[in-house]
Amino acid sequence: MTAGLLLAAGAGRRYGRPKALVELDGETLVRRAVRLLADGGCAPVHVVLGAGADEVPDLPGAVPVRHDRWADGLGSSLLRGLASLPAHVPATVVVLVDQPLLSPVAVRRVRAAYADGAVVAVATYAGRPGHPILLARPTWPLLGGYAVGDRGARDLLRDRPDLVVEVPCDDVGSPVDVDTPADLRRLTPRPAPGPAAHRGPRRPVSDG
Repeated sequence: MTAGLLLAAGAGRRYGRPKALVELDGETLVRRAVRLLADGGCAPVHVVLGAGADEVPDLPGAVPVRHDRWADGLGSSLLRGLASLPAHVPATVVVLVDQPLLSPVAVRRVRAAYADGAVVAVATYAGRPGHPILLARPTWPLLGGYAVGDRGARDLLRDRPDLVVEVPCDDVGSPVDVDTPADLRRLTPRPAPGPAAHRGPRRPVSDG
């Protein structure tokens, strides 16, 4: 079992409203991201909500997780979400609400890397780490010293490359962020990808 964890608690100050409530093609970004995780095979799917939580529509198939300290930043939302997951969940796939062009194929690829033994599996685009990120439960306690302010797992990935398996996902979506209304207008949503050739994970190349 691999859970899904959607971080959707921010106020979206640059956008002018919580991005969870923003719509793309008639669907809120929060519902779109729940569907991404479910289509990628994740269960259960937990959604961390904060700013605008009372305005978020029903999320069929997902578990809303209220985070009253959402203003503390992304890191606190990540820790709140991890703490909400059932004790029997061995790993979770983490995504952000403001990346609507991620693909469920990428979710399935990081899950496959976990099935092959990875404890951290990160999707990469043009060689750069992005989302989705899979975190096995043994790594969760390590995040306490890293998930601070608006920093999530990124510094852990930097400091512990020995834990990380990179999973190329250039051919199945885009990690582009929606930070402003102009960003949303520039998006051209891609159709749900069909079967894609499997690209195996790889270990990061050490500079040493």
